[in-house]
Amino acid sequence: MRPVPRPARTSLTVLALLAAVCALLVAGAGSAFAHAGLTGSDPADSSVLKEAPRQVTLTFTESVTFSEESVRVLSPENQRVNPAPAQYVDGRGNTARVQLSDALPQGTYTVAWRVVSADGHPISGAFVFSIGKPSETAAVVPDGSLDDSVVGRLYAFFRYLAYGGLALLVGAAAFVIVCLLGAAGARPVRRLLAAGWAVLAVSTVALLSLRGAYETGGRLASVFDLSQLGRTVGGRPGAALVVRLVLLAAAAVLLKRCAVRLRGRDAGAEPQDLGRGVRRAGVALALGLAFTWAAAEHASAGIQVPLAVPVAVLHLVAMGAWLGGLVTLVTVLRSHGSEGRTLPAGAVSRFSTMASAAVAVLVGTGVYQSWRQVGSWEALTSTSYGKTLLVKVAVVVVLLWVASFSRRWTARLLHQAAPAAEARTVPQPERVKATVGAPAVPAATDAGGAPDVPGGGELRGAAGPPPPEADVQQHVEQHAQQRVHQRGLRRTVAVEAALGVVVLAASTLLTGTQPSRAAGESAAAAAAAAQEPQAKVATVPFDMGKAGHQGSVQITLAPGRVGENTVEAVVFSADGGLATVPELRLTLTQESLGIGPIDARLKNQKGFWAVYDLQLPMPGEWTLDITVRTSEIDQVTVRGSVHIAPLPRRPAA
Repeated sequence: MRPVPRPARTSLTVLALLAAVCALLVAGAGSAFAHAGLTGSDPADSSVLKEAPRQVTLTFTESVTFSEESVRVLSPENQRVNPAPAQYVDGRGNTARVQLSDALPQGTYTVAWRVVSADGHPISGAFVFSIGKPSETAAVVPDGSLDDSVVGRLYAFFRYLAYGGLALLVGAAAFVIVCLLGAAGARPVRRLLAAGWAVLAVSTVALLSLRGAYETGGRLASVFDLSQLGRTVGGRPGAALVVRLVLLAAAAVLLKRCAVRLRGRDAGAEPQDLGRGVRRAGVALALGLAFTWAAAEHASAGIQVPLAVPVAVLHLVAMGAWLGGLVTLVTVLRSHGSEGRTLPAGAVSRFSTMASAAVAVLVGTGVYQSWRQVGSWEALTSTSYGKTLLVKVAVVVVLLWVASFSRRWTARLLHQAAPAAEARTVPQPERVKATVGAPAVPAATDAGGAPDVPGGGELRGAAGPPPPEADVQQHVEQHAQQRVHQRGLRRTVAVEAALGVVVLAASTLLTGTQPSRAAGESAAAAAAAAQEPQAKVATVPFDMGKAGHQGSVQITLAPGRVGENTVEAVVFSADGGLATVPELRLTLTQESLGIGPIDARLKNQKGFWAVYDLQLPMPGEWTLDITVRTSEIDQVTVRGSVHIAPLPRRPAA
């Protein structure tokens, strides 16, 4: 059996590494989390209500979008009891409310929800509440991870491909424009540019097709639903994907124009500037492509969005220039090595400068993004986002260590190139004609400008350069040493490129993981909601001065904070038993702010008094004025107070 050549073995090793990384990523896609989180609901989870509510309200940590099927309220018989889709509450983008049907029977109801957070990631969950008393329920709610479905895994796979295509396209173009314009004539480099463009275009089309099913949790067959595609394009993530396709079409036109101008050239040809217009167009397209990510993912939600978006754009472009440039450099080195040529030392030097600048941008923007998304040192080890970020930083450190060896090989190439250039400037020895055995006649020259000598022979000056054999030997030795240096550079750069794939994979995982700062805010909001009483209760005694006309009134406000509240009032007799009265009135006043009195308009519910839509506009201490009438002529007004809490704090969007 014929042995596999060493370059082929190296290629197979790199491909195996890339395949292993991709398999690891796809296998671990199920652990991804989204950005937003549910902070509260009305009715609360596991609550038991005396009367059927008129609506269900959800509150999230940030703005969300939803479809017709985003919120479903299911009866104990698994029948949907919200006839209309969800709506925002008073225009607040972090809320969702559905109206319920009338005359709901007693039992346990299930609320299943699935919304899309501001950074484009879908989230889902479910909770239950009961009317009257808990019961068995036949409601079925999916309990698997959002990314465990076929659509979720395909979406994750094409998202990884999109990042790889961007890095390859931007890096190859940057290498050609900045480092070696003549490389555009080499077939391997042209293939890299075409492959980067094709991978990014195909993955973008796939992401756009899958986006609707990914957001709604639909089946794979729903990707052919044109109405769903129309709704996807109307959302921010879908619009960003459409813009990306438009920019890729413009990039194809630009690449075609450059190919026409450089047609017939090879990688060893003298570079020729493409012009400022082409360079500016290339930079604009690279920034625009990166913006389609930044405008629809983590940078578009959270704190300091106006600063975070351009920082994310620079981070992506620098990543592409560095990692894609490494792949292009390896390709060019291998191409030159197989053809017995050496890569110009100036091209290696220019790439080293470009890579250093890209790394500096990556470090600066990465530090800011880490602070913005992580928020604390503790979160680096206590959250999934922080742990993934630590892995990425560790790989980057190793990559920079390997890059230091590449810089050493680059320095040796440049050091060797300098004396070689000087040697090429030494004038060649001049041959003169002379007659053998006769003295030279300097005054007479032939038409070629060489002095004539007797005999018509040639004479080399005594003080001339070394013989031609020495020049050839020196050139062969320099060329062999240069090839050794380039082989060493090719190996270290190949290792850099492989590590760069791991860095790219970690970056892709981070885009699908809930940032540590958001996770901490969600946990804090949930803890605060758990500690805060779900209702405020005030008990006010009354006494009309005669037997049978004493007792107390218990007022319950749920959830007892700013906004809509449910009010229930129960009258107790002096011995603690339930009492019925013909009339009960309640008004609330915020005396410090001059608000009120607000009439609660309690209605008799046959045993207690209640209202389910009392709006309280401000937090603080509210005065309760309760009028109790026990007969046609006996009534009394008593006063109490209750503290109304403010709305739960949510992060700035």
